[in-house]
Amino acid sequence: MTANLTFYTNPMSRGRIARWMLEETGVPYKTEYLSFGGTMKSADYKAVNPMGKVPAIKHGDTVVTECAAICAYLADAFPEAGLAPPTDKRGSYYRWMFFAAGPLEMAVVNNSLGFQIPEDKLRMAGCGRLGDVMETLEAAVSASPYIAGDHFSAADVYVGSHIGWGLGFGTIEKRPAFLDYWGRVSSREACKRANAIDDAQMPKQPG
Repeated sequence: MTANLTFYTNPMSRGRIARWMLEETGVPYKTEYLSFGGTMKSADYKAVNPMGKVPAIKHGDTVVTECAAICAYLADAFPEAGLAPPTDKRGSYYRWMFFAAGPLEMAVVNNSLGFQIPEDKLRMAGCGRLGDVMETLEAAVSASPYIAGDHFSAADVYVGSHIGWGLGFGTIEKRPAFLDYWGRVSSREACKRANAIDDAQMPKQPG
């Protein structure tokens, strides 16, 4: 099913992750641009995502929100793109995609907001210490060319986007392993196309 694929986004959002993933699949899709606090909070869009946040996709009658879920769904919906390992070899693929969606994002956002988890509450937080998260991530991107092994996958779109964003905004240290990994995945033509599309839309969107 390739028809009726609609992408809801804003170029100044996590929608850039989903855009990259869509470009990797190579399938046609329609883009609906939404404004923060405006159309993003409209009744029509809340029927798609009650959170009133982007990105989201609608593929036929199927609606998917949350970037990691969108990446995983698109990899499965369009297997010809080769963006997911065989089902019996998806341990690392799922592990690192959802590590980025959970501990990595939580730790980075907490730190950016100036919130430090009290030492006696660390066991309650899935991310634990920021330092532990960074050490774990550094080891993961250093173990193989791509996050789940020798082949690029949807997990690299998601993990790579977090690393690229963090390096750009100073929320992730510029360690050599992170720079090398980001340089490798961001050199893909689909990534360049996605960025060009969203960059071109930036002046046209009300925010």
